[in-house]
Amino acid sequence: MEAEELERYARHIVLREIGGAGQQKLRKARVLVIGAGGLGSPVLMYLAAAGVGVMGVVDDDIVSLSNLQRQVLHSTESIGMPKVTSAIEAVGRINPHATIEPHQTRITSENAADIVAGYDLVLDGSDNFDTRYLINEICVSLNKPLISAAMSQWEGQISLYDPANGGPCYACVFPERPADGLAPSCSEAGVMGALAGVMGSMMAGEAIKFITGAGESLRGQMLIFDALYGETRKFKLAANSKCPVCGNHS
Repeated sequence: MEAEELERYARHIVLREIGGAGQQKLRKARVLVIGAGGLGSPVLMYLAAAGVGVMGVVDDDIVSLSNLQRQVLHSTESIGMPKVTSAIEAVGRINPHATIEPHQTRITSENAADIVAGYDLVLDGSDNFDTRYLINEICVSLNKPLISAAMSQWEGQISLYDPANGGPCYACVFPERPADGLAPSCSEAGVMGALAGVMGSMMAGEAIKFITGAGESLRGQMLIFDALYGETRKFKLAANSKCPVCGNHS
């Protein structure tokens, strides 16, 4: 690393759990972020600041005024701009050493495998169950670890789904999508803006730990954060040997 990079990442390098070797792992990592919205915003900002070398970002949306209450990657000047373009500009201001590979498209069954295959780790910040189930299936088929988070109103959840290494996949934990009306979207139910920052930062933290090998991951565990009452809960998750998606790994 150059002298400027050593100074930039000095607070990581002095952590015994990361050190110079861990920082090099971050520098060489290729991370895919699904969504440049409420969760994707802090993910991209903190992974860029942490020195992750290459980040792919998938989003087909444009920045709107209603996004700005929680999607802190974007600004008022970004309204009308594709989110992936706004993300490139914002990340460039944070860390010129970070590279963003934009995928200005909606992720579908036709393109998901080709996109995911080029990365080491996937972070899913999408806002709908169809995308979450699709990303999970692709990650399982390609043996890619998946960090997925979701939020609504005042509460968020996060886990690392990694059946290739003994953990459950998303479909083990959520075998069926909830009935219509039981899990309304943020546009329908609302969401406290800072909750996106908390959950997205947790995703970035899990990614940094996974890449560097620091600490204990959330593989086989789910963390729930209740912002309204300032409470966190964590419980164990088990792989389902009969899971139609990952049963062959269990």
